[in-house]
Amino acid sequence: MEQQIMYAFDLIGTVIFAITGAVRGVRLKLDLLGVIVFACTVGVGGGMMRDTIIGATPVAALRNETYLIACIVTGVTAFFTARWIQAERHIITWFDAVGLGVFTALGAAAGEEHGLTFIGIVLTGVFTAAGGGVIRDVMSVRIPVILVSDFYATASLLGGMLYFALAKWTPLPIFWNFIIVLVFVASLRMTAVHFKMRLPAAGRLFRKRR
Repeated sequence: MEQQIMYAFDLIGTVIFAITGAVRGVRLKLDLLGVIVFACTVGVGGGMMRDTIIGATPVAALRNETYLIACIVTGVTAFFTARWIQAERHIITWFDAVGLGVFTALGAAAGEEHGLTFIGIVLTGVFTAAGGGVIRDVMSVRIPVILVSDFYATASLLGGMLYFALAKWTPLPIFWNFIIVLVFVASLRMTAVHFKMRLPAAGRLFRKRR
């Protein structure tokens, strides 16, 4: 039952991230195929990156076609409902925070299952959560959002650390570690958005002297 619930969360996270990818494609005024490609890239890109790194091949997105089908359907839907989606950006932000939590927890769990150490577990969480977005930004010819945005990758990093601590020092099963990390990362991300929390930027620390 727990595995089924986690799988359902995985699909939900895939759809959420596919929406954010499709929205970027719409903003760039891509055609239908371009929007679908962006939806698939963000929806499954991080998971494919994680699976490749830990050697879980063929990657899950190619072993279970449900992931890509969900991304394609999401991309097509977003293409034809772009005006409504653009008007509800705050909802997308909330969903994106949940997706970040879901994929951070799933990635960290995958790292633990494959016997990785602290750094490996943390990074598999980050790769899963942010990898698709990085690929999307590279395709958009822009600096990846995780390098310049407010507490995005940072929230994922802290979530991966929390997962490691829970797995190592508590008797909780994987499912409850997953839920705790999901809630922690999503809450931290939305708190950062609400209070506009940002890490120090180089341009602000080292202003050019006249």
